[in-house]
Amino acid sequence: MQKIVPVKCPKCNNKESFYRYGKDKDGYQKYLCRKCNHQFAPDRPDSDISNWCKKFAPFFNNIALELIPMLNFDSDEWHADETVVKISGKKYYIWFIVDFKTRFVLGFHLSSYRDSHQAFSLINSVKNLGSPNTIVSDRYSAYKVPVKTVLGEDINHIRVESFKDDISNNLVESFHHQFKAWYKTKQGFNSFESANNLISMFIFFYNFVRPHSSLNHLTPAQVAGLNLTAKEKRKYLLVA
Repeated sequence: MQKIVPVKCPKCNNKESFYRYGKDKDGYQKYLCRKCNHQFAPDRPDSDISNWCKKFAPFFNNIALELIPMLNFDSDEWHADETVVKISGKKYYIWFIVDFKTRFVLGFHLSSYRDSHQAFSLINSVKNLGSPNTIVSDRYSAYKVPVKTVLGEDINHIRVESFKDDISNNLVESFHHQFKAWYKTKQGFNSFESANNLISMFIFFYNFVRPHSSLNHLTPAQVAGLNLTAKEKRKYLLVA
């Protein structure tokens, strides 16, 4: 029997025709949209969060674009690595690249594949943020060609093996621990779009809002030279 409910399909904005479609793993009622066959659970607590992030993620991304030109990444060393996340139960890979001196997360790339094309996307997205002399990554071969092609043949690419090399990739692995602690509270992501939105907002908070004890209680952005007036903090960071 068709069930009419006062909700809206998040995919096609249908407001009229739905079927009840069982319950999700946490017991929330699911619905099936009759127009596009999308399944969703509007009463899940994270539904409001996802909608909020969808609304405000572009706002924070635009702020980041305004603030980044005010920063100075004069560190000669960047660290890159990737880790696994789940989206609707499927394995995806998230690639990060972090500035050594400031601990600023320069960029991330979310993908369903783990290959050199994804490493190219990551490095291309940050190539204009600085001129490092060294890139540190693990021994995964996907980084080899992109690093030299995008950043130049003269760059020193150090491919480390945990616990066996003098230079480690502990910087980005430490960031992974913080990211994973936050990610566990999400119990995976519901969609690629919501994952991108949530991750971008986490990184904005990490880079611009949260003080780090390892940086003398400054944010990575402050270490990179960001010095906002009280008025600018209210405008950009929504804090007093």
